[in-house]
Amino acid sequence: MKSGLLLLSSLIMVLSLAWSGAVLAALKVGETAPSFNLPDQKGVMHSLADYRGKWLVLYFYPKDETPGCTTEACTFRDDIATIQSMGAVVVGISEDSIDSHARFAKKYHLPFTLLADDDGATAQEYDSLFSILGMMKFAKRHTFIISPDGRLAAKFMDVDPDDHSKNVIAKLTSLINGSPK
Repeated sequence: MKSGLLLLSSLIMVLSLAWSGAVLAALKVGETAPSFNLPDQKGVMHSLADYRGKWLVLYFYPKDETPGCTTEACTFRDDIATIQSMGAVVVGISEDSIDSHARFAKKYHLPFTLLADDDGATAQEYDSLFSILGMMKFAKRHTFIISPDGRLAAKFMDVDPDDHSKNVIAKLTSLINGSPK
């Protein structure tokens, strides 16, 4: 019985990962970024249109207060001056609540916006929602750089929280300088 449940769980996991990979291919660099309208850690609503005219680093992460997510947020915090000097804004999105985001931002002195995607709809639009039969779901660790005209300029699907902000800065530099790298 236990081996049957283990096999079924493994099959569901593999199918979920395969399905998410197939959907992910649908969101392409150069396309218009999916719009969103979500509350931040202070309850203020933000939409994609609010960032028009600026480079937007939109990063999805699984959960406030977890080791990888905290590392990623703190590296963006530590590099925020460089990112802002490039005319870019950092915005994080997870399924955590407004209150959870407020505590997380306060505890780690995060100087950027965290958006509460309570139902995962925005993560889904960005092909960044992991879900197993709707029972367990969270945002995948993905990042999108959105150009000032609202198009997807770059995407990061294999993110290492320790050096991700440095990779984003390198990509932003190449995009701003007109290099396709």
